[in-house]
Amino acid sequence: MKDRTDMLTHGTHPLAGASMTGAEMLVQVLADEGVDTVFGYSGGAILPIYDAVFRYNQEHGSPMPLIVPANEQGAGFMAAGYARASGRVGVALVTSGPGATNTVTPVRDSQADSVPIVIICGQVATTAIGTDAFQEAPVPSIMGAVAKHVFLITDPAKLEATVRTAFEIARTGRPGPVVLDIPKDVQNWKGVFHGSGLLPIPGYRQRMDRLEANRLPDTACAAFFAALAAAERPLIYAGGGVINAGASQALRELAREFQMPVVTTLMGIGAVDTTHPLCMRMLGMHGAAFANYAVEDCDFLFAVGARFDDRVAGNPPKFAPGAKFIAHLDIDASEINKVKRVDWSHVGLMSDALRSLIDYGRRKSFKPQRAEWRERCDRLRTAYAMNYDRDSPLIQPYYVIEEINRLTKGEAIITTGVGQHQMWAAQYFDFKSPRLWLTSGSMGTMGFGLPAAVGAQFAQRSRLVIDIDGDASIRMNLGELETVTTYDLPIKVVVLNNFGDGMVKQWQKLFFKGRLSASDKSLHTKDFVKAALADGFKFAVRLDKKADVPRVIEEFIRFEGAAFLEVMIDQDAGVYPMVGPGQAYDEMITGEHIASRTEVEIKAPDASKMF
Repeated sequence: MKDRTDMLTHGTHPLAGASMTGAEMLVQVLADEGVDTVFGYSGGAILPIYDAVFRYNQEHGSPMPLIVPANEQGAGFMAAGYARASGRVGVALVTSGPGATNTVTPVRDSQADSVPIVIICGQVATTAIGTDAFQEAPVPSIMGAVAKHVFLITDPAKLEATVRTAFEIARTGRPGPVVLDIPKDVQNWKGVFHGSGLLPIPGYRQRMDRLEANRLPDTACAAFFAALAAAERPLIYAGGGVINAGASQALRELAREFQMPVVTTLMGIGAVDTTHPLCMRMLGMHGAAFANYAVEDCDFLFAVGARFDDRVAGNPPKFAPGAKFIAHLDIDASEINKVKRVDWSHVGLMSDALRSLIDYGRRKSFKPQRAEWRERCDRLRTAYAMNYDRDSPLIQPYYVIEEINRLTKGEAIITTGVGQHQMWAAQYFDFKSPRLWLTSGSMGTMGFGLPAAVGAQFAQRSRLVIDIDGDASIRMNLGELETVTTYDLPIKVVVLNNFGDGMVKQWQKLFFKGRLSASDKSLHTKDFVKAALADGFKFAVRLDKKADVPRVIEEFIRFEGAAFLEVMIDQDAGVYPMVGPGQAYDEMITGEHIASRTEVEIKAPDASKMF
């Protein structure tokens, strides 16, 4: 991308000087930015751009297919799934008014999880803005609170530079969503295409330049290694920032070089190979017991691309209570000391900083002896392993995921909705590489899984993509089943059906005396298999017998093309371990089948704590 930018900056674009409409300019910039898929739903205020995409594809052999979802929220999540699976900027193209407002949730979701997408919205003509015209919505006001940046383009001469700048902002620094609000008359305007140029945003670029220039000095490395040398039980706490920064390989190298076990957040899954002996898997509210105990036991904690959020450090003063030294590496200065005070920090490019630490340690011949700590972590992993009622006659969701994992071997892309199924997938699937685990982390958006799987499949066309969903979550965007078959995508969809909002029911049973207010859907008559068949799935099966699980799952995974599997699971299956909101790891509930090293009294969180 840098080479392309250099080419354009020097005015060598082959179309420089050509006369184009605003819509044509936008499409050309998309092509220059390497966009190979656009997700969107058309409408009156965006028709000029849709027509320009059509003509561009007609002229160039369809290098930029338009993927039409069931609704605009689906388009936003498809763009996000594309971005999460590829690391490239995802693009969605929607009309004004309700088309734009339907993308608010994907925009907020992407901002919360640092996902680079560009949402292009049509808008009423500039002369009609503010008149409550048909399908007008105040997009800058609405999106300004949830996006990384919003542009309302009223000067058509700045359209070309603004689109390029949107991509620059989306992908640089801490990635995020950028919204372009483009009035219809700007799309229809005719002018000269320059083939180069960006908006002057000196403040932002100065911050980015400082980030790139802020290399980790030897003095900082020396302080880090002095503390690490004094430690006996160091632990890396890795978050989604590692994956966003493309720093997974550097992190793995550092962990191996200095024998530091790693726990990851929900968003950090895949930053290290979950099958590697140094990986202690996910920590936090529903993290593995052995991961949380490793956090309790460590005396040196290195937070990398993580932010001590409430699902990890629900009680910050009691998080990592034995850590005598906490180090924090991040790209966002606002995250340092925001929740948990640290002893050492660096704000800069993550991969560069990690490599500086590796190089310094090698130059100083730092060879720690960590056998005792490694053995202790191994004992934790064995003694407090994930487990469930394996003798139950009912189908356990964990068993289903274990069987799928046995076939996929940590190589498949897994998307999820939000709820119990999301946590089971995080706990029981293996991920050997980054960008294989796609889930809505911070926002926790039900309905994310299916459209995200569509986007991921377009980003990684040769990968097996599986959406692990729940009966309640998939309802939110069930219409995207038809999108899967319309574009002949070989996506596998699993619905773990427990007749309700399973995570809500679990909380109600634990903390609200079993009052299942609005969460029990056992009276609903939805036939998911018939819905899948109606939407064109050739393989649509309901699995309700435990003895059939291995056979049916193998048939499902091996099926060539889109496949749908509804699994009737134990309605009382829970997500354990569980650390209640605002509670510390020594209050972790491990359930009946996972060992606990202390006896814990189940108590409701303080009334002021969040869900």
